[in-house]
Amino acid sequence: MANATTYLASPTFGIGANLAGIKDLTDQCKSVVITKSREALDSTSFGNTGRQFVGGLTNVTVTATLLMEYSATPGTYVDLTTLVGTNVYVAVKPTSAGISATNPEFQITGGYLESLDLVNGSVGELSEVEITITGGVLVEDITA
Repeated sequence: MANATTYLASPTFGIGANLAGIKDLTDQCKSVVITKSREALDSTSFGNTGRQFVGGLTNVTVTATLLMEYSATPGTYVDLTTLVGTNVYVAVKPTSAGISATNPEFQITGGYLESLDLVNGSVGELSEVEITITGGVLVEDITA
């Protein structure tokens, strides 16, 4: 039996204070990972012979690596510096094609952007920053 795979040649990445204010930073984004998890709550009781767990609250983490850029919007520094310490909206699609069943959009509302490296450079390398958005509500598989 063959396994289905998707080659993410051109994913999209947008971030903003809300949907209306989202900035498309796809041309500065090198990688993006969305992780969905659920807290493990210990439900072990007398009589169990091993630990038992149930799922607790859902958590989402978005980690993106971006090329640092300081010019006018849309630009990494200009668009992200004002979002530090606030709740943000993030939208990611596997490819730049339109939203569909085979190219769903994942949206995170109310995620928290704690920090932004303002300068991160080394001789002979492009300046990159990694941002992490934690929490919020994940809406999966938006297929228009």
